Amino acid sequence: MKNTLVTLCLSAVLCGACCTETQQQASPFVQVEKGMFVRDGKPYKYIGANFWYGGILASEGEGGNRERLVQELDSLKSIGIDNLRILVGSDGARGITSKVEPTLQTAPGVYNDTILAGLDFLLSEMKKRDMLAVLYLNNSWEWSGGYSQYLEWAGKGKAPVPSIDGWPAFMDYVKEFPNNKKAKSLFADYVKDIITRINRYTNISYVEDPTIMSWQIGNEPRAFSGENKEAFAIWMAEVSRFIKSLDRNHLVSTGSEGKHDCEEDLALFERIHADKHIDYMNIHIWPYNWGWAPADSLSEKAEAAQLQSKQYIDEHLEIAQKYGKPLVLEEFGYPRDGFRFDKSATTQARDTYYQYIFSLITDRTAQSAGLTGCNFWAWGGLAAPKHLYWQRGDDYTGDPAQEQQGLNSVFMSDSTTIAIIRTANQQLKQHSF
Repeated sequence: MKNTLVTLCLSAVLCGACCTETQQQASPFVQVEKGMFVRDGKPYKYIGANFWYGGILASEGEGGNRERLVQELDSLKSIGIDNLRILVGSDGARGITSKVEPTLQTAPGVYNDTILAGLDFLLSEMKKRDMLAVLYLNNSWEWSGGYSQYLEWAGKGKAPVPSIDGWPAFMDYVKEFPNNKKAKSLFADYVKDIITRINRYTNISYVEDPTIMSWQIGNEPRAFSGENKEAFAIWMAEVSRFIKSLDRNHLVSTGSEGKHDCEEDLALFERIHADKHIDYMNIHIWPYNWGWAPADSLSEKAEAAQLQSKQYIDEHLEIAQKYGKPLVLEEFGYPRDGFRFDKSATTQARDTYYQYIFSLITDRTAQSAGLTGCNFWAWGGLAAPKHLYWQRGDDYTGDPAQEQQGLNSVFMSDSTTIAIIRTANQQLKQHSF
């Protein structure tokens, strides 16, 4: 009897351990295991989209259109997209040329509640569709406030606007951010406010919501000068550690472009992303912006852009594999043919480029290479642009206010691009990793 009891107890212990392990593996939160994402106990790869305006569109205030939001989410889901990279909110005063409106944080710690409600609603609708959100909290660039707005609030003086004051003036201004204690403190307060909130529609705290895949420090966080590299690396480590102290359930990522964010210093990229509080690595690739495919030769340079993209991916992939972390190409775009912006313009060069990038994730021989996901820039969906540059009252597209509307947007009417995205996602779901 004693032996039987021992056997039963031992079996219970082993079963309990087994069940515990299974529960850990089957966590609804996306996790990292052996250089791969795991969700619900299964490997998770994805071809997703950037949907920066989702929280604004989901609001009931100015700029909001919940009917369109629901249609956009259904359209995205219908082509296999279940991963969206989304801006939490814009910062600062309204009426600034090229800034996203309405803003979320109108003054330090003062929030536009309609935009917060929009973010809540967006997450609740994504949850219904089993979609995941990567939420970025800051921005190096002026189009959502970010660095320049926090510096202005910290007393540095009026922030330059690149389209008015020029890029050199803007970059000279924002390079102070990693060294400005007040600006960094204001940002930390905002991070805490967002991460610790409770969704009013689901009654689930953000910390407990598996709809969120990752908290992201910012959109393309940069040092902006060689002398700032040390301060930048220290700040990134501080922020990632702070986010983990608030939320142990979710992944943390940087939002980095790669070495391009790090003054072309690959060693700096490695140092930042080797940190134990950074769960996976990001890169962005912009063939037109980086001069790989000029406006007058987008089709002619498409193949060369692919080769340069592969080289850029591979040099970062080597670092990701060194630390056993996934690598995601979370931003890439390609202009419409002829560098046109209207929805009727063809997308042959873009389609070729997209198809190549997707193949690095879906092709069986490429899967071992380690690229685990991508988010194209960006979803324009059902938008009908009215002006070359966004104006108050216009539909939101994938192109923020500082860029030509239609430049990189993928509209639902882009039938060839949509077909390529749908096919790639079908291939991804058919494969067993």
